[in-house]
Order: sequence, then structure tokens, then C-alpha cells
Amino acid sequence: MDRMEDSGSSGGGSIPSGAAMSEGKFFAYVIRSIHFDYIYKGHCKDLELRLNQHNSGLTKSIRAYIPFRVIYYEEFLTLEEAISREKYFKSAAGRRFLQRKLAP
Repeated sequence: MDRMEDSGSSGGGSIPSGAAMSEGKFFAYVIRSIHFDYIYKGHCKDLELRLNQHNSGLTKSIRAYIPFRVIYYEEFLTLEEAISREKYFKSAAGRRFLQRKLAP
């Protein structure tokens, strides 16, 4: 299942409904800095918690770009699937896919 958040929203990192932690769900996600032209791709079990960690500065490598908001995510039944999809997002083909998917 894939979901996009309205990229024009001004929310400071809100999570689309249904993306909080639940049994047997894993996420591959894309977040965008609200103030910079910076996109980060990752995977997690609890999307809301992970976004809060990013926006709290707990991810040192992207701390300079906070705050973030979720712009796209996909839901999976296994961690392996989520990791695989994150790796795809980071590939050239995955970047092209996201560019088409997130285009206005």
C-alpha cells in the first residue's frame, strides 16, 4: 500500500492517518525538509515515532535540515520488504519513480 501526503501542506511533520505503529506493519518512507531542498529515504516499524526522532535531531546526519514532513510511504508486512523498497528508492530507478509519483 502506498500513500502520499499533500506536498503543499504546511504541517510540521504530521503523519497521515493509518501510518502509526501496528502489529505486522513496516514502512518504507520519504521525508522532505520543510525549509531546505532535501529528501531522506528510510524504513521503520513506527512511522510517527521515526518522524518525531528525525525532527528531534536524533538522526545526526540530517539534523541540519529539520523539520521534516512525510511526503510518501509504503506499508509492508515484513521488515525485509521495507528494507528492499528503501534500497529501491535510493537507486536511480527508484529516484525516477519517486519523481514521477511526487510530481504536482
